[in-house]
Amino acid sequence: MIQLNEILQKFNVDSTISEYGNGHINDTYCTEKPRFILQKINVNVFKNPDELMENIVNVTDFLKKKIIQNYGNPERETLTVLKTLDGGYCYKADKENVFRLYKFIDDTITIENSKTAKDLYQAGKGFGKFQRMLDDFPVEKLHETIKDFHDTPKRVEQLKKAIEEDRAGRASLVSAEIDFALKNAAFADKVVKGIESGTIPLRVTHNDTKINNILFDKFGGEAICVIDLDTVMPGSMLYDFGDALRMGGSTAAEDETDLSKVHFDKECFTAFAKGFLKEVKDIVTPAEKELFAFSVKLMTYECGIRFLADYLNGDTYFKIHRENHNLDRARNQFALVDELNRIEPELNGIIKELS
Repeated sequence: MIQLNEILQKFNVDSTISEYGNGHINDTYCTEKPRFILQKINVNVFKNPDELMENIVNVTDFLKKKIIQNYGNPERETLTVLKTLDGGYCYKADKENVFRLYKFIDDTITIENSKTAKDLYQAGKGFGKFQRMLDDFPVEKLHETIKDFHDTPKRVEQLKKAIEEDRAGRASLVSAEIDFALKNAAFADKVVKGIESGTIPLRVTHNDTKINNILFDKFGGEAICVIDLDTVMPGSMLYDFGDALRMGGSTAAEDETDLSKVHFDKECFTAFAKGFLKEVKDIVTPAEKELFAFSVKLMTYECGIRFLADYLNGDTYFKIHRENHNLDRARNQFALVDELNRIEPELNGIIKELS
């Protein structure tokens, strides 16, 4: 059995350590005196940890230079990866146990479900600034850490395969959810086709812009640092905008089972969009701007079908904490998609007003 204290020694750290956070994919721990974040990389999801860490180091090094140019604090405004005693950016105890270490950023907090319009405005600024600072990063240098991660048409095909194989024998229990997912698949290819045609720019994107992937200043509430850079890859700005509001715009947690509580908050949408547009106004294209509202629906739909496919496959990807957890998540996301289908024109109007 892996002893975490022995892992820490590979990074020349000697400290007590305990579990930290509530991420779906990696196992996260925090040391005390001094404080560091130790993560066990989920190699079932991130099959090439060397390429993963190369992406993170290249992006954070690039960001540090930009932050210094703007008289900021590079140790606080982006992640700092610590090297092992051997000079590597991760330690491989064996094929299944791969660890990395980050500096802990003091006097910051994360926001889970209790969020305000002010928080969403700051999150919009934070993710928008991330896009702006990486606008001239050479996107061809990035590895694809999860192949076809936001290729929604391929996610639809994965769902169809999960339905056909029905590994866990659950397909007959969720016919209504399957019908909803397949009925809404018609819009799944809009962004992918735009990237292929060149009408939507290929950019460096975070690809997992939940509000809890930003560190906020503990005292003033400003967005300080974008974290969880595992899925930084080539993609579309629309992925980052839409995914941020998939959760940020919802009135409930993504696994809320009482669907009467699940609605889309237009005030939060407006606040996030205002902050985001303020940061990207000099780089965003008209084609991207036209699809901001649509992107929220697209990303919510994509996440919903991923949850449903994982449920049908026997819960092999996302961590679950109760029976039917992935099914609950899928139903929750589909309830939002249903509402977003109705209010999309109104959200488009908000973007036009802000622009």
